[in-house]
This record gives sequence, C-alpha cells and structure tokens, in this order.
Amino acid sequence: RGSKGSMGPLSHFALGGGISTMGINLQAATNLNRYMNLRGSGNYLNYTANNITTSGFTIDAKLNLASAGASVDFYPFPRLGFRLSPGVLFYNKNGASATFAVAGGTSFTLNNTTYYASATSPVLGSGSLGLHSQNPAFTITTGWGNMIPRRRGHLSFPFEIGVGFIGAPTLNIALTSGQICDAQGQNCVAVATDPSVQQNLATQVAKYTNDLNPLKTYPIVSGGVAYSFRSLVYLATCVARFCC
Repeated sequence: RGSKGSMGPLSHFALGGGISTMGINLQAATNLNRYMNLRGSGNYLNYTANNITTSGFTIDAKLNLASAGASVDFYPFPRLGFRLSPGVLFYNKNGASATFAVAGGTSFTLNNTTYYASATSPVLGSGSLGLHSQNPAFTITTGWGNMIPRRRGHLSFPFEIGVGFIGAPTLNIALTSGQICDAQGQNCVAVATDPSVQQNLATQVAKYTNDLNPLKTYPIVSGGVAYSFRSLVYLATCVARFCC
C-alpha cells in the first residue's frame, strides 16, 4: 500500500497558464518519478496592428501564433525547483501576414530607390512571414519552479527560458496592383510587371530575410501559475486497492 504522502509515478497532475513569447500559454504536467515530470503545452495569440507607416507604405499586419509541444522536465535537485527541459514542438503555425498600400500621388522606397504611385492607381501588395520551416522542432529550456511541488503545497509559479530550433524564417512580399510614374506623374507603368520595381523588391526582401534569420533559434520565455492535485487515475487505483 502507498502512503498518503507518497509521490508515485503519475500520482499527481497539474494545470497551469501564463504568457510567453509564443502567446498565451496553457500547460499540463504529471510526475514520472522524483526527478522528472512530463509536460505538455499549447500557445495561442492573434494580434492585429493597423496603419503602420514605413518607407511610404501603409501596412495592416496580423500576428498569428499557434503551437503545441511536449517536454520532459528534469529536476537534478527536486526540492530546489531548478530544471532542464528537452522537448519537441510538434505543432507550429507561428507567422504573420500583412497588406500594403501606397496612396495615389505619393512616393515609396524600395532598396533605397524612390518610386511614385499613380494618382489614379494606388500601389497595393501583400506579404507573409512563416516561423515554422522546421516542423516538428526540437526545444531546450531551463527554468525555476516545479508545477508539481515535491514539498507540501499545490500552488507554484514556474518560469522558463530557452530556445526552439524552428528553422529559417520564410518571407514573401509581392506588389500586386497599381501603377508607378515619374516624379511628374507621367509615363506610368504597372508595378507588378516593372523590372526595376521587381528587382529592387527582391533585393529588399533578401535583406529583410537576412535580418530575420536569427529567429531560426526562436527565444522561449514564459512565466505563469500552476496548481497541482492528485491525479484521477491514481485516486481510482487507491480506491480499488482500499488504500485511500
């Protein structure tokens, strides 16, 4: 028979929530033994920002974060709460999308080259950013706080920091409609087919992609609160064995 205060495998279960660099975070964990927990997590966030202006463009952007993963939390010193956590991000749809517009009769810049949008045919475009080229992705974090405290108590405040190896970001930007003209508003051509615009756009996208490349090692920082209790499976086992 197990004692009332025992911490047998899968005997405790914890639920938690918080915020992280991957969105609003929900977590669940169970203990495997004195030194290890098995933990699953999910993250979600949608955020929209409109009327951002840069280089003559007005941008409406939307950040879309959605991911889920699992990890093994190893506590070399169980009562201290310090841990190391290798894991895997098995679902990842993190990314962003945007639409672009240049008001008719105004200028915009691509790769340090200035263009002028037609007064009657404003320039429009769209773009997307993907943060999931490596899927599934390996993660490694460290942190403090055990969702299933080895001491008495149910409440904990876990914090973690680490990285996810999500692969190189992918960036696509296209100017799809409208016309550009000379500074006097004459000699207008379609922005989607003009060789100069398309070449400078490709060069600009390459620069942005290079700037974003460090995100292939995506920073993971999270903090929140968790509550631990006896697992239903464990309680049912105890009842069946008349030990509770």
